[in-house]
Amino acid sequence: MSRINKNVILALLTLTSSAFLLFQLYYYKHYLSAKNGAGLSKSKGSRIGFDSIQWRAVKKFIMLTSSQNVPVFLIDPFLLELINKNFEQVRNTSHGSTSECNFFCVPRDFTAFALQYHLWKNEEGWFQIAENIGFQCLKIESKDPRLDGIDSLSGTEIPLHYVCKLATHAIHVVVFHERSGNYLWHGHLRLKGHIDRKFIPFRKLQFGRYPGAFDRPELQQITVDGLEVLVPKDPMHFLEEIPHSRFIECRYKEARAFFQQYLDDNTVEAMAFRKSAKELLQLAAKTLKKLGVRFWLSSGTCLAFQDAGLPLKHRFGKVEDSLELSFQGKDDIKLDIFFFYEETDHMWNGGTQAKTGKKFKTYSCEAKKANSNNFFKYLFPKFTLCWTEFVDMKVHVPCETVEYIEANYGKTWRIPVKTWDWKRSPPNVQPNGIWPISEWDEVIQLY
Repeated sequence: MSRINKNVILALLTLTSSAFLLFQLYYYKHYLSAKNGAGLSKSKGSRIGFDSIQWRAVKKFIMLTSSQNVPVFLIDPFLLELINKNFEQVRNTSHGSTSECNFFCVPRDFTAFALQYHLWKNEEGWFQIAENIGFQCLKIESKDPRLDGIDSLSGTEIPLHYVCKLATHAIHVVVFHERSGNYLWHGHLRLKGHIDRKFIPFRKLQFGRYPGAFDRPELQQITVDGLEVLVPKDPMHFLEEIPHSRFIECRYKEARAFFQQYLDDNTVEAMAFRKSAKELLQLAAKTLKKLGVRFWLSSGTCLAFQDAGLPLKHRFGKVEDSLELSFQGKDDIKLDIFFFYEETDHMWNGGTQAKTGKKFKTYSCEAKKANSNNFFKYLFPKFTLCWTEFVDMKVHVPCETVEYIEANYGKTWRIPVKTWDWKRSPPNVQPNGIWPISEWDEVIQLY
């Protein structure tokens, strides 16, 4: 009897242990694996995250643009940064080999792509096809600013943005247009009266708050989460451009009004000067871009650098105080560089009078005048930098252009002035002391 009881007990223990083991396997497979999908990402046949609405929306969009030859590339800041951090992993991934969705499945409201409009050969029908496959699409157009200076073409509208929504996820297509300065430009996303403002949370979009300008990126095709996409070959450079991409247009109407009131100088000498000045400015801009130096147009000229092959005419000041470089261009056209210095609440740049050693300082601030009688300051309101197009180049100018000009030339800056003394004429000039004679050999160098 004792022996039978032992066998029964042993059998019961075996069954209980087996049942418990089966329960553990079931629990692990159906609960833990779903919670910690990364642990099974390498298992054969595992497809983790590919059922997300984000991935499905992007997949549909990429299939659409591929079949319709729509030239798009990924510009979403969040995704580009994620891809850049894991670039080696992404680059070594082949199509169809991905078992886990690591990028496009990340929860977010939007995915941003750029559309290269100048390469788009077949715009007709794309919008309708997108809606036929389940997208709800919105097209935003506005006047082409490149034609504002041409009366017969002014007012022609071009597409600026597309927003295509699938369920709860939206694809934001930023239309990049080619500009004459060999860069790409996108317009402001401005909602017109008939547009449904509840279509998506427009304020959350990362492009379109203002027009933007970007260098033309070199692109490469990679496989991301099993989808083939084009991305900038240098993602970090594109990401660094985004916060500094704001663009402002030339005020063509005001320019035409000015030349109607004050006739343009079309003499041979004036035209030759413009040609030489343009060549000098293009050379300076090209050199500074190569060096990675941010610059802006100011007081009718721009910055440059000696490596451009321009002969140095003079060097005033010190690296830490009032540094100014002047280069001699073709046909006796001079290009001046004024270095700016940043203080706690303002920025300033200085200048030097060679004959007397007097120093002049220009402040980029809303500061009060100094009490000392030995200082000169050119007071400017604080400003930020925007891109613009000038003589077929993408260059920086102060975003607050009018305030900047008025500080330097006064409220009547639209009226031409024939005689101008840089030491006395500006309304914001103040003395800034005198260089000690013992330092003249260092701070006043003429070539």
